[in-house]
Amino acid sequence: MTISYDGSKFFGSQKQPGKNTVQDHLEDVLKRLGITSNTDFSGRTDKHVHASGQVVSCIVPIFWNDLTKLKDKLNYMLTSSIRISSISEVDKNFHARFSAKKRSYRYIISKKRLTAFNNNYMAYKDNLDLKSMQEAANEFIGIHDFEYFSKNGSEPISTIREIYSIKLYEYKDVIVLKFNANSYLRSQIRMIVDFLFKISSKKVSIEDLRNQLNKKKLVSWTLASPNGLYLSRINY
Repeated sequence: MTISYDGSKFFGSQKQPGKNTVQDHLEDVLKRLGITSNTDFSGRTDKHVHASGQVVSCIVPIFWNDLTKLKDKLNYMLTSSIRISSISEVDKNFHARFSAKKRSYRYIISKKRLTAFNNNYMAYKDNLDLKSMQEAANEFIGIHDFEYFSKNGSEPISTIREIYSIKLYEYKDVIVLKFNANSYLRSQIRMIVDFLFKISSKKVSIEDLRNQLNKKKLVSWTLASPNGLYLSRINY
């Protein structure tokens, strides 16, 4: 299933005891339709982080042979903050997370002050130096140990990741940072974005970035707002 959701309405994507999460709500509705399989998500998103192209895999009983009807039924029963855009049959060895080759995220920034209607869906920054931000973003391209650009707590097997590209572009009053990588550590993108903001305001330098990326010195550990972050596409 390819799904989208409004992250501001959930305590993250991954199910947690006593919390309202995307996975908890989706599995509850699936069980009401006779689908008792656990769901596997392509990636975990934090509280207030959104998705327009999250992928979920599960085992569907044979009586749900009409997947278009299943999609319509799910969208009818799910909260309006979660939408199923497509459902397709895949090979039995497919896994939403482990079969993924590339994950794309977008971070959306408004150059205009936010309102009550878009505050949960964008970050606000004005007078950004996009040239210096793009030059700094290029430093992250390639295979690196991103331990100093991740939040503690997830205890991954490895902190080495490969970023294929980070591109900045403007459209009217909006700035978009597009990330492509094989996978990401916990809060990695938000920490990178915050560092780029500090590069723009000259609070840190390219040399500071290189020292942190090479694990010589932890210069900055704060995170950009989760509101502007979207999991946009998974490639298999």
